[in-house]
This record gives sequence, C-alpha cells and structure tokens, in this order.
Amino acid sequence: MSRAEQPSRRIVLAAAVAATVTGTAGAAVALDATAEAEAPAQAPARTVDNRAWTTYTDWRGGTAQGTRAVAGARPGLVIATAAGTRDYTDPHTGRSARWEYATWTSPVHRLTVPATELIASWNAHTPAGTWIQIELGGTYSDGTATPWYVLGRWAAGDQDIKRTSVDDQKDGRSTVWTDTLAVDDPAGGLRVASYRLRLTLYRRPGTELTPTVWRAGAMGSDVPDRFTVPASTPGLARELAVPRYSQEIHIGQYPEYDNGGEAWCSPTSSQMIVEYWGGRLTPEQLAWVDPAFADPQVCHAARYTFDHQYNGCGNWPFNAAYAATFKDLQGVVTRLRSLTDLETLIAAGIPAITSQSFLKGELTGAGYGTAGHLMTVIGFTADGDVIANDPNSPSNEAVRRVYKRREWENIWLRTKRYNAEGKVASGTGGVCYLYFPARPTPRQRAALTAVGVM
Repeated sequence: MSRAEQPSRRIVLAAAVAATVTGTAGAAVALDATAEAEAPAQAPARTVDNRAWTTYTDWRGGTAQGTRAVAGARPGLVIATAAGTRDYTDPHTGRSARWEYATWTSPVHRLTVPATELIASWNAHTPAGTWIQIELGGTYSDGTATPWYVLGRWAAGDQDIKRTSVDDQKDGRSTVWTDTLAVDDPAGGLRVASYRLRLTLYRRPGTELTPTVWRAGAMGSDVPDRFTVPASTPGLARELAVPRYSQEIHIGQYPEYDNGGEAWCSPTSSQMIVEYWGGRLTPEQLAWVDPAFADPQVCHAARYTFDHQYNGCGNWPFNAAYAATFKDLQGVVTRLRSLTDLETLIAAGIPAITSQSFLKGELTGAGYGTAGHLMTVIGFTADGDVIANDPNSPSNEAVRRVYKRREWENIWLRTKRYNAEGKVASGTGGVCYLYFPARPTPRQRAALTAVGVM
C-alpha cells in the first residue's frame, strides 16, 4: 500500500483536470449514487485500445537500424549489428559509460480509441551488460506531433544501470507522469490519435551480448470522468489458488527500496501471481537477502521492480516487465471496463492485480485508506463479492479478504474521488496488471481477447 492518504503521482496526474470538477459535484454524487447502484448495468463502451508487437512478422515490420527479428517458440528482437555508440551517464550513480546500440521503430498504430492517456508495456531478457530504452512518439488529433517521450530505461538487474523513469518531459500539451503519458487538458478535446514505439537496445561495446525483446506495446485509453460507475451483475463463483504474501511483515526491511515493506503492495502482489504461474527464484538469486527475513522473494521483487527516479516499487510497467523475467510469462498493463471483465479472466484461470484508491470508510473490512494500493483479485463468492489477496495485511494467513462487490468495483473503476480533506483526487479508472503464459491455452487466449489484450 502507498502511504495512507499521502500525495501520489496518480493525484498529480489528475490535477490538470480536477479544476473542471466543482464543489457541487459532491452533492451530485450524493444524489445519484443510490440510483446508479440500483440501475441495471449497460454494456460499457470501449474506452481502451491495446496494441502489442509479439510475433516474428511484427518484429520484421517497422524500421530496424541494427536490430533483427528472431523466430522460435517466443519470437523476439535482438541486436544484429550495432548502429553506433552512445555515452550514458546514469543519473542515479553518476557513472558514465559508452554503449553500443541498435534501434527498432514500430509502424504507426492508429488508436481505435483516441487517447487521453497511454501506458507502455514491454517484456524482455537483458543479460548482464545490456539494457533497453522504450520511447513513444505520437500524433495528436489536430495533426501535430508529440516529442519522442522516454517511458522507461530498463534492465532486469541493477548493476549496469539503475532502471528508471524520466521526469520533466512535456510539450505544453501532454506530460509524462512516471509511467503514464497524459494529455494535459482532456476536457479541451485534444487526444493522441496515433503513435509509434521506438526500442533502443544497448550492450557493452565489443561484445556479442544482446537484449531480447519479446513483447512491446501500449495501452491507450479515454475513460470518462466519473465518481461512480454502474453496478454490474454477478456472473461467476470461483476462487483461484494464488499464494498469499503480506507486505506488512517486511516493514523496515531494505528501506532503500521504497521505505521498506510498508510500501511494497505492488511487488508483493506481483510475486503472488508470478508464483501462481510457477515462477520460482533460486537460492543463488536470493542469496543477497538477509536469511533472517521471511519470504525473501518479496524482498527480491521489491528490489527488481524499483524505479530509481520515482523512488518506489509502484511503476506499473516495471512490475509487468519483472513478471516477464520468469520463464514463459508475459506481463502487460491495461485497463478493464467492469467486474465482468475480471470474471472472464478468473473463469479462464487468470488472476489480476488491480490498482485503487479509497478512504477508510469506503471499503468495508479493509481497515485503512490509501492514495494508491495494489491488490490481487483471485475470485468471486457465490454472491458476487470480490475475493482478493490484499498484501496490506498483518500476516500471510490474513491476506485473503472478501470485499463487497459494489464498493470494490466503484473504488477501482472510478476516475475521480474525494480525499480525506474533501478535495478532488484521482482514481485509476480500472488499471490492472495481467500476467499470463507466453503460450496461452485456447481458453486463456479467448479470455484475454475478450478483455482486449490479445
């Protein structure tokens, strides 16, 4: 869990549009909430566009400068011949080094949902001595272009570079907030209509090393401002056997990574689902962790999802990329439209990590409030209530929670809320991480396609 009711980048992200919501909105919410809760659910309009490059044909498309596509069970992109060298000074260590590089630029993707926000995801193998940079360049709905925005400098390890987001990227019309490219004034009608991704693969000069990128893509979305969402109708009773880990038993451990366990909701949730799919860390990988600490794999997840610029473990794409470092796993960040989408995934055996913010009194049984928290949804009761592995629990045994369906779906799907001071703050609008096999079963593929990911 993020520190209870402390400012987060998600609140900052909403600041540009919060001014359009006046103080009268609170009264409107109070008047409308009951009616909305009782109204029959409508099929939600499509508000999300996902595009990912994953196949051999995908990697052979676009524009390559020194990269080449590789075939096989998991096609990817590698360095063939370096296109040149560049010097990089790591802002978090001050160390400068020269790197060989090669690039790949995707074809233009025209969004079916012109977007107010875009979030990239990538899955890659980066052996020691390599790393990658992910950029996005877009075209606005008025035909003008964005800059090339850096959405991540990433390596699975932390010895060559410190994985990092990049602050202070803006053009007066859009801004990068850690992992999210957002239009500054969505109420004005401007949208991102299309984009390209640019991948830069780096390696130590004079070597044959190479990163391998298996998946790269972005989720564009235009979720309408809302304090409440229509109630959905329960349609599934099933619970998945997902391991349970508490972040709270790690309080005080490795405070250099996001102040220790009290802020490790994201990596703790990631580790739960990684292990659900069979991902395991070796004793050698965990050797750096103090042997007195329980569940050392949670400490490991915190270290290897840590964003050194954001100074936290909650960078959404970094968590998805971490999951994909485990054999035969993919990870993406997306938005879902409803609890029905989550039921579709659970029915196919796919749990989800969801992001939400709420006051202490808004989620019965939670016992806390938060400006941003990740949970792992593992199922639904016969009454349709949400079964979640909530890492903000005092012990592993206490992690499994049942939350009221109506409360839970509203705090997850809304984009606006009131914080403890009565001010308008942001909600995530249905953000979640999905981790799933590199080669999904037909049923899993059908479920992922149904929620717009495949």
